[in-house]
Amino acid sequence: MDKNNFPVGVFDSGIGGLTVWKDLVADLPNESVIYYADSANCPYGPRKQEEIIQLASKVVDFLISENCKIIIVACNTATAAAIDFLRSKYSVPFIGMEPAVKPAALNSKTKSIAVLATEGTFNGKLYTETSRKYAKDVVLNIKVGDKLVDIVEKGLINDPSTKSHLAALVKTLIDENIDHLVLGCTHFPFLTEVLTEVLPPNIRIIDPAPAVVQQTKKILEMNDLTKKEFSNPEYRFYSSGNSYTLKNMLKEITDLKYEIYEL
Repeated sequence: MDKNNFPVGVFDSGIGGLTVWKDLVADLPNESVIYYADSANCPYGPRKQEEIIQLASKVVDFLISENCKIIIVACNTATAAAIDFLRSKYSVPFIGMEPAVKPAALNSKTKSIAVLATEGTFNGKLYTETSRKYAKDVVLNIKVGDKLVDIVEKGLINDPSTKSHLAALVKTLIDENIDHLVLGCTHFPFLTEVLTEVLPPNIRIIDPAPAVVQQTKKILEMNDLTKKEFSNPEYRFYSSGNSYTLKNMLKEITDLKYEIYEL
């Protein structure tokens, strides 16, 4: 079988990576995609690096067994903790998540920006290097998105308590006169609507998913892995735990045909 027809693999600790999946299937409508939600081990944020590497490797082994030709690590925490290891262990190309500090810093008028992410992302080498390289001329405020992954995973996005929790979370960032808020976790774009309600209108919310999809497209082309002939793409979803949240979110974000499996 032609490798170009193999699927693109995407994984996250849970449903957060669906924010990437949604952009991916919109921009690359010819490509088949396999999505793996490691729901049994969600969230990754509080876990130690060694444990995240072990969990990510298990997921990657599965995706490679399903003939994935490229793998998107659609989880900022897993990218920070494991992508160097994954690239050294496997020959398949990997695309990681990176907080979009660069565009925020370049476009800031107040010279004050913020990143909302998990503790695991802030502790990662990638975030440190990106911040040092691109945020020299701005004040970079960081905020751990406490409880936000759980809120999304439990389907509490529109619960009144979520709005009050987010308002309290971003208050100190507003006080720092930020004009860009970078979402450093793939779960967080699901909260954009609520964030818009609690943030002043001058603060721009940056979702890194579109840039990640463009990088995926570029790497596929560079490695001559782009699907050449049009055919109906297949979308498969796997969950290592209960797939209830995954099913509910997919109903919200897509009308495409797909199959879901619990492992």
